[in-house]
Amino acid sequence: MPSYTLFWALTLALTVDDARALIDKAVRDINATIDSGKSEQAMYGDFERIFIRYADVPAIARSALGVAAKSASKAQMSSFTKAFQGYISRKYGSRFREFIGGRIEVTDARAVKSYYEVISVAHLKGQAPFDVRWHVSDKSGKNLFFNIIIEGVNMLASERTEVGAMLDKRKGNIDALITDLKTA
Repeated sequence: MPSYTLFWALTLALTVDDARALIDKAVRDINATIDSGKSEQAMYGDFERIFIRYADVPAIARSALGVAAKSASKAQMSSFTKAFQGYISRKYGSRFREFIGGRIEVTDARAVKSYYEVISVAHLKGQAPFDVRWHVSDKSGKNLFFNIIIEGVNMLASERTEVGAMLDKRKGNIDALITDLKTA
């Protein structure tokens, strides 16, 4: 029986081609949303659905909350994760307006430690192309990205710093942070 389990573990393991295919699909959906002609508010909903579909939202939210995630109740983590996914979708979705008339193109993928890095290039009107790197893992049981590095700026690290400052401003009150994230 152990060899059967090992067989399935090996056949279900994430590969560089799987990681690249995931980001190819995510980029295709992002590009379609950017080119849709929808209002910014409508695009936020699309970006949130894309984020939920392709990102390991619970892992990203836990990382963003940092040490406070350890003391948060299950209900608080669930509420924080939901509020955080909307907040991130609006925050990054507003940046994607800059991509109208441009495109994101996946160019490479490689294994890095226990995950894969998928490399893409963003081509925007009137700007030099820039690097966007996606970190993909299957640790959640599904192939999902858990970090994006845009022009060298690490989303996980940036959000951990920003959410930490927001939590400090609210004197560590996670419920107040959740409320504020819903409208930020």
